[in-house]
Amino acid sequence: MSKITAPLDKERAKQMNPVVLAFVGDAVYTLYVRRILAVSDLGKTGALNHIAAEKVSAHGQSTKLEDVLPLLTEEEAEIYRRGRNAKKPTKSKNASVAEYVRSTGFEAVVGYLYLTGQEERIEALFFSEDGE
Repeated sequence: MSKITAPLDKERAKQMNPVVLAFVGDAVYTLYVRRILAVSDLGKTGALNHIAAEKVSAHGQSTKLEDVLPLLTEEEAEIYRRGRNAKKPTKSKNASVAEYVRSTGFEAVVGYLYLTGQEERIEALFFSEDGE
């Protein structure tokens, strides 16, 4: 593996398979949610894990996307559409097909923003002042 020292060029990131962007975005979004919960004093790890699971589920991401979709730039919207429309290697066990494809698009946007060094944009789009 190579050492990550700088963000990817946007054009290179745009050329990546959107399912790979979603793979990264899933991990990044989960980490952000867990970081917020860790400092929230909302309870013990079992309760925190339950809250995190709800927020990072396909259903939770699809719901969050409803708030975020109108705020996406054209570039981000294109990444979302590519992720949403990409052929996925797996099926969701606990979400509708619509929720699953929307959440894949959501994750692709998060992955793209993260890989291109736009972490402030991730926070601005997906996390309000109170971490919701």
